[in-house]
Amino acid sequence: MGIHSIILVAITSLLSVSVHAFPIAKPGTEGFGIFTTSTDSVIATYQGNSASYSNDLYLMLDGSRHPGNDGNTANDLFIFNNHASPVGSNMNIGSFTAGTELFFRIHVNNTGNDFFTGAAAGNADGQFHARVEENWQPNTTLVSFEDLYDPSGNSSVFNDLSFSFSNTSNTSVVPEPETYAMFLAGLSIIGALAGRRKKTS
Repeated sequence: MGIHSIILVAITSLLSVSVHAFPIAKPGTEGFGIFTTSTDSVIATYQGNSASYSNDLYLMLDGSRHPGNDGNTANDLFIFNNHASPVGSNMNIGSFTAGTELFFRIHVNNTGNDFFTGAAAGNADGQFHARVEENWQPNTTLVSFEDLYDPSGNSSVFNDLSFSFSNTSNTSVVPEPETYAMFLAGLSIIGALAGRRKKTS
């Protein structure tokens, strides 16, 4: 093999690697939620996959079209298919109140399985199926899914497909209504104690 052939093979190999490279969320981010950080639109971007199975990504919605899992998959919003959608595809999935938790699922067309972001207990095999990396890019969360049913967790490398979501974080940055209620209750108690102290003095 001549030097030109060796160089050509090397360049072809490098190009092949770069074409198939795509980001995967960091280990240790399994089970995190996905929360909106503002009322700006959330833009989903398809980052790539290495899955042999065909997977559809959905934003889970309830019957009122609000984010949530009501158990009825017919309400969910289809976003991408990992084989049919071009890498880099964008979709505006809507705007939500800041601090809203978004729930995503993949439907594995080959096996009929559904896997979810969030707690391992939400999946039929009791394993995590999504990593959620906060600030992968500014104000953008990277989500990487595992599409194999695997009760042992030994095959979970989360490299089957990756998506990013703008205006999101993996922690809720807006206090929940219960937090406000506890805060107001605490202020009321302090006010009552202060009033009692004045009367006794």
